[in-house]
Amino acid sequence: MAEYDLTTKLIPYLDRHLAFPLLSFLHENEIYPAEELIQAQYDLAKETNMVDYYAGLHEQVYPGKEIPAEFGQKRQQAMETNERLEGEAQAVLAVIENPDVVQALRQDKLQNLTYLKDNYNVTVDQITALYNFGQFQYTYGNYTGAADYLYHFRILSTSNALLLSSQWGKTASDILSGKWDTALEELNKLKEIIDAGVATTSTTPGVNMPALTQLQSRTWFMHWSLFVYFNHVEGRTALLETFLAPTYLNTIQTSCPWLLRYLAAAAIISRKGTGTASRTVRTSLQTVVKLIQTEAYQYSDPITDFLRDVYVEFDFDQAQVSLKEAEKLIQNDFFLEGFKEEFLENARFVVSEAYCRIHQRIDIADLSSRLNLSQKEGEKWIVNLIRDPSSALFSLSADAKIDLEQNVISTNKGSLPVYQSVIEKTRGLAFRTQVLGAAMAKRGSGLPDQPENGEEGQQGGGGHHHHHHHNRRGQPNANKTVIAEA
Repeated sequence: MAEYDLTTKLIPYLDRHLAFPLLSFLHENEIYPAEELIQAQYDLAKETNMVDYYAGLHEQVYPGKEIPAEFGQKRQQAMETNERLEGEAQAVLAVIENPDVVQALRQDKLQNLTYLKDNYNVTVDQITALYNFGQFQYTYGNYTGAADYLYHFRILSTSNALLLSSQWGKTASDILSGKWDTALEELNKLKEIIDAGVATTSTTPGVNMPALTQLQSRTWFMHWSLFVYFNHVEGRTALLETFLAPTYLNTIQTSCPWLLRYLAAAAIISRKGTGTASRTVRTSLQTVVKLIQTEAYQYSDPITDFLRDVYVEFDFDQAQVSLKEAEKLIQNDFFLEGFKEEFLENARFVVSEAYCRIHQRIDIADLSSRLNLSQKEGEKWIVNLIRDPSSALFSLSADAKIDLEQNVISTNKGSLPVYQSVIEKTRGLAFRTQVLGAAMAKRGSGLPDQPENGEEGQQGGGGHHHHHHHNRRGQPNANKTVIAEA
């Protein structure tokens, strides 16, 4: 099953600590040779301060060989650094945990810094000690401790670059401690920072993050978010809300098409509970299917193939094959393995709805086999489906007749008159033509006038050139988003 494994695609966008759970999952499921995986864990651990963990792996990688002397030194160094940083951070912590200080601190960070400096002689460098100690604890795997110190640091600090870094650190610490509620809050804060796009390197307000940096941050964010979205109760809906936003769809298309797997899986898993959800979530399957068609040249796997077979090709035999493959894939996917039953249940819904929309006579035995169910299970399943108000078949239940001798359900759907569908299509086309016309007119009038009196000034020429350049660059992506949303 290693052919469908995405670990090698995901790890470059994860922090090394977030990669450990993925590697141990592969190890348990024997997806790759054990020695390769131990070697990979060993190489990852080498750069952290998790010295004991690293020593244990050394035994497995080089059995019978003595542990090199540098281990002892590294361990000694780590303990000394830890003590020093802890001392520095404790000094600040003692001040900010003092009840008088807690009462005196306000929303305004600069005011707080002045107050701490005047009354307790706490400097900006000392506040940074909280960050340093939090970060150091993270490197040796004390994630709860790291989260605490980074939390305190964030309340006081005004340094944009360190605040962004501590936001990533706090998010990772909460993910690795398995605190999903907090992790989801932190993830949303991180998303706000990235979407605001304020440059972290500059101190002047209003300078924006370069577009490429923003794209990279979003790519990292989407990979990290999988941990939260597939563990939090509300996670799948949150994933659809985030990933289907135009900027994030663009990110998937531009830099990480493999995330389509998780988008498609979330759309299928959330299919049933979408009654009260937002429009984005309710129409997620349609959007995802369009996206799968557009991106088929870059990425496909059994889950995306399954949706294509059902909604694009209407090939139910092939869909059955894809579904069996998808089931194997899910068992061996770190994020999806817990959702196997939910996925299969909802995938059957998807197949039976599509099947019943196209057929007037539904052969129960035939449909059951397409759902990979025995005939007995199939009958039960279909009856429940017709009774389920959230399914498309519920509307047919008034007209459906079940013939038990022939084992057939026949439905008399009043079909839409031809002229009605022609009118609908024309209306849609007219609207889109209008939108196109408006866009072209707007673009046409956007060009600057010819400079008069030979003033070939910087502004006219420069602005003109820039305008074109921007459109040329932005065009492919702009088009892609339109396709995804159309």
